[in-house]
Amino acid sequence: MPTFMIIFGSFLLIISFLILNITPLNAIDLAIIEWFSHQRTQQLNEISIVLSYLGGIPFVLFITTLWCFYAKLLKKYGRINFVWFGLLGSISLTWLLKYLISIPRPPEIYHLVNVFGSSFPSGHTVYATALGCLAIYAYSQSKKFRVILFFSIIWMVVMGISRVYLGVHYPSDVLAGWGTGLIYISITYLICIKLEGSRKFIVLD
Repeated sequence: MPTFMIIFGSFLLIISFLILNITPLNAIDLAIIEWFSHQRTQQLNEISIVLSYLGGIPFVLFITTLWCFYAKLLKKYGRINFVWFGLLGSISLTWLLKYLISIPRPPEIYHLVNVFGSSFPSGHTVYATALGCLAIYAYSQSKKFRVILFFSIIWMVVMGISRVYLGVHYPSDVLAGWGTGLIYISITYLICIKLEGSRKFIVLD
């Protein structure tokens, strides 16, 4: 599974960089935002704004803290390291990339929420993907794995699409967010397995 996620994440990153560097594709990037702006409804606006809050760093850290307390009760200390290293690392990597690449956000006329920082990659998408991947790896041996896999994928996809719908990110930002999250968490998983000597310290028995 880590190999597949790294390969797929790399594919998404390549596509996002192609969009950034090929002029005709740049136009498609903005055209998609324009299309979403014409599909807006009051209900979808409210849902997307709620997702914006749920996908922000404060709520993500809150959920992660609760998850780690639960892991501590199960004495899954390796999982705590995996989750925190994965989440904090993904946040740090996101802002490093934003600083280094420094691509402006879409025109403010499309924005439905207040934002700051550069556009590439989408932070909310990276965080959602990181949480989703952490859950997928941590519960890969659980009887509820298929359910967790389904909702994790839905969470990642919906969060990414909502950022474009809100007009604060280009589709290329979201593709890069998915790719970054998939690759980073998969590499983190492999490192933690190597350090712990066994995945039993991470996954749910």
